[in-house]
Amino acid sequence: MIVELGHFALILAAVTAVVQAIVPLIGAQKRWPAWMAVAEPAAGLQFLFTAFSFAALTYAFVTSDFSVGLVISNSHTLKPMLYKVSGVWGNHEGSMLLWVLILTLFGACLAWFGGSLPPGIRARALAVQSAVAVAFFAFILFTSNPFERVLIPPFDGQDLNPLLQDVGLALHPPFLYLGYVGLSMAFSFAIAALIEGRVDAAWGRWVRPWTLAAWIFLTIGIALGSWWAYYELGWGGFWFWDPVENASFMPWLLAAALLHSAIVVEKRESLKSWTILLAIMAFGFSLIGTFLVRSGVITSVHAFANDPERGVFILAILAFFMGGGLTLFAARANAMEAKGVFGMVSRESALVLNNILLAVACFVVFVGTIWPLVSEMAFDRKLSVGAPFFNMAFTPFMVLLGAALPIGAMLSWKRASLRKAIKPLVPALVLALALMGLAWAIQTERTLLGPIGLFLGSWVFFGAIIDLMSRTGRGDFATRLGRLRRLPGADWGKAIAHAGLGVTMFGVAGLMAWEQEDIRVAYEGETYSLGAYEFTLLDVREEKGPNFFTTKAEIEVTKGGAPVTMLYPEKRVYPVAGMPTTEAAIDYRLFRDVYLALGDAQNDGGHTVRAYIKPFTNWIWFGCFMMALGGCFSLFDRRYRVAAGARKAPNAGVPAE
Repeated sequence: MIVELGHFALILAAVTAVVQAIVPLIGAQKRWPAWMAVAEPAAGLQFLFTAFSFAALTYAFVTSDFSVGLVISNSHTLKPMLYKVSGVWGNHEGSMLLWVLILTLFGACLAWFGGSLPPGIRARALAVQSAVAVAFFAFILFTSNPFERVLIPPFDGQDLNPLLQDVGLALHPPFLYLGYVGLSMAFSFAIAALIEGRVDAAWGRWVRPWTLAAWIFLTIGIALGSWWAYYELGWGGFWFWDPVENASFMPWLLAAALLHSAIVVEKRESLKSWTILLAIMAFGFSLIGTFLVRSGVITSVHAFANDPERGVFILAILAFFMGGGLTLFAARANAMEAKGVFGMVSRESALVLNNILLAVACFVVFVGTIWPLVSEMAFDRKLSVGAPFFNMAFTPFMVLLGAALPIGAMLSWKRASLRKAIKPLVPALVLALALMGLAWAIQTERTLLGPIGLFLGSWVFFGAIIDLMSRTGRGDFATRLGRLRRLPGADWGKAIAHAGLGVTMFGVAGLMAWEQEDIRVAYEGETYSLGAYEFTLLDVREEKGPNFFTTKAEIEVTKGGAPVTMLYPEKRVYPVAGMPTTEAAIDYRLFRDVYLALGDAQNDGGHTVRAYIKPFTNWIWFGCFMMALGGCFSLFDRRYRVAAGARKAPNAGVPAE
């Protein structure tokens, strides 16, 4: 009965979404306040119906209701409770229900907390947000119904994909979807502004918090996915340039560009057309990611579905919203006339350079991701675009971005002096060069990747600190430190996020330059060395888990004869799903990880063991955490909340003639 109620609530949510997509839009056009006011309660009601539907599906998974086809395909009675819950979104249908739940949540938040917005822009934005929801409600109800029953329920289910039975993968999709779907708010604001014919400084202020929230969630989601791939898949890497990984990375790049360009709109009323275009494209790339994951056009460990019919439906959604948005963008070009002017050397120009580098980097990733598909369709040739291409084509743009970022942050608005901007950064430059020289002197392999990565990372990191200190005015050092506490949250957020980018840059470069690897067949009692560490395979035994069987190795790690740790890599088999998984054993430290993965047993009694010494790996995710934390500081800056309504024009609810 609860399952049927969940299905009925989903239908009610879809009907409410249709009303919300039409009535407020007509009201804003006709200047009817009562019709515009329908948007707020409809948004709340739509979210409540969807939340009940999602709760009903969760109940079916938790209680192992095997009369529901989705539960049969993705659950099992022996599965731990955490993975019964995460199984709700560990499949195509459930993940799409999570998608619309988050979509309606963002719409409800705009209705609940957007009281300071002009009625016209709020009604239109809520209508556009609901129009997106209508498309996805139709997609779920007509092609991906999660509540379908079976006539004869089995005694047990087929279990969730073993790769998804992990804490990292339980958290990764919700955060990623909060980022993906959160970009719909930027899209809704962009379309609402185009319809109204108003893109000004106030619009830049309105769109930034929503974009920032989406970017924060997307940063956390990507970092969680990278961390999961690192310790769960057993291949030893953190980023494979997999098409689905790229599908989440491309919106992140465009969202970062959108955040910076919206600053120019807010401060100088320039780059209006470009910012609107970025808002449309950022959400468009989120839809492209959805298409790649669910259409079956690519093969990926992350892919949810392999159904061309569903892919065509998503492609139609993508074409409608991106095509419609770009058409409206072209029609309203005259409403986005830039007012502010600025010199070649200025904060605005630095942000333009930032946007160019991020947008072109996104385009490079897109070309590399989609080219194998284009090649097969157009030329009947199967090609594979892997890490070498992306590393070679993508890295230069990040190097340029890292080199320019500290200087751009120090430039003044409108017109600046490059000499004055660089002068305070001299200590950061000297320290970065010294660290690069130190790395070059002590490294064993003569590669420039590590020293250059250390230079760029420290240059960005220390440049962010100097930028923050430059905002404390003049006086002695103690006085300036005291002023730090009173700086706005956005200043702290920018510095922390930029410093986090520097930490991540160095972590990536350090890992790629100085990683050590050993793959061999090891025997019980055997000791071998890798770098400064010795490894002794003490035992290999069979054990039984709650819903799997495992072969577990016990390996002692020593350094110079002194014990370091005991590691237990595993090779698991999930009998219900019929899939093996590799559970890496990792000794996490600040400056390095010792990483062990157990391979297959050999006929002579040995076992394949892969050992890695991975320097600075944790710096990658710590830098991502710093970027997300910096975003949070900026998001809660009181300037986003206080006097937001002060920028409303007297005729804000009246559309442009």
